[in-house]
Amino acid sequence: MKVILRLIAQRIGVSLITLLIVSAVVFFIANLLPGDAAQEMLGQSATPEAVAELREAYGLNDPPPVRYAKWLGGLLTGDAGVSLANDRPVDALIGERLSKSLLLAGFTAVLAVPFAMVLGIVSAMYSGSRIDKAVNIFTLSMVAVPEFLLATILVLIFAVELNWLPSLSYIPRDATAYDYFRAFAMPVVTLCIVLSAQMARLTRAAVVEQLSQPYVEMALLKGATLSRAVLRHALPNAVGPIVNAIALSLSYLLGGVVIVEVIFNYPGVASLMVDAVTNRDMPLLQACAMLFCVGYLILVLIADISAIVANPKLRKGG
Repeated sequence: MKVILRLIAQRIGVSLITLLIVSAVVFFIANLLPGDAAQEMLGQSATPEAVAELREAYGLNDPPPVRYAKWLGGLLTGDAGVSLANDRPVDALIGERLSKSLLLAGFTAVLAVPFAMVLGIVSAMYSGSRIDKAVNIFTLSMVAVPEFLLATILVLIFAVELNWLPSLSYIPRDATAYDYFRAFAMPVVTLCIVLSAQMARLTRAAVVEQLSQPYVEMALLKGATLSRAVLRHALPNAVGPIVNAIALSLSYLLGGVVIVEVIFNYPGVASLMVDAVTNRDMPLLQACAMLFCVGYLILVLIADISAIVANPKLRKGG
């Protein structure tokens, strides 16, 4: 148990150090973007005096290390700064959009995780069969297709040709369940297809490894059916690798959300970050980027911890 706790503490420490390094990278890359935030705010007709005054007011004239220290200190105290383009607290802007992004990611996870697990388990149970080959072809094809291409194809089919669904994800204030279905259908399907393919492959690998173990072969020799051997023997021992696969796949979901929100004009944090890039709104851009980085590191940390806890040698103190 001490070994497991020590390894978990090491993973958490590495994640915190990684987050600090990422914060520096995010800050300095964001500040390398061409253009002047003050000029963008005031417009091209602004006088040099007005631009200089605004830069001084927002501390844009300070050296980069000083601005980074102030920004990092603000993040640690829960103050992400003020949006240069909207003149509103960054926390408030992100708070308005975060629930929508979480809703999209939540719907995707609820649909993708069970589908991928069933697909991966069935493929593993019939390894080498036509079913397994068909699943492998499907998952490899979907993993190779980028989200923007898949989303574009869905728009062409369901929005342009069939006119069944809207090409933009708009949710009115008095939205009904049908409105939510129409708004979420194509974004969720786009993310589910790519996410499920990756997760199914990882799940299949974990279950196949367990099915090759002697205890499963012994259960089959004693008369257990294949489905019983999988559900009663293989799956409980594959929980750790499967949780690891789910966490890693969900971390991939964070990157896919950025593309999907932009294509379908979904009002989430990712589209807010893209707007921040357009407006050279550095505090908002940096906060959004850090939010995605934190989410990714948390999911990767969960995957690492689940792999540590599921390791039988570590549980037995070996």
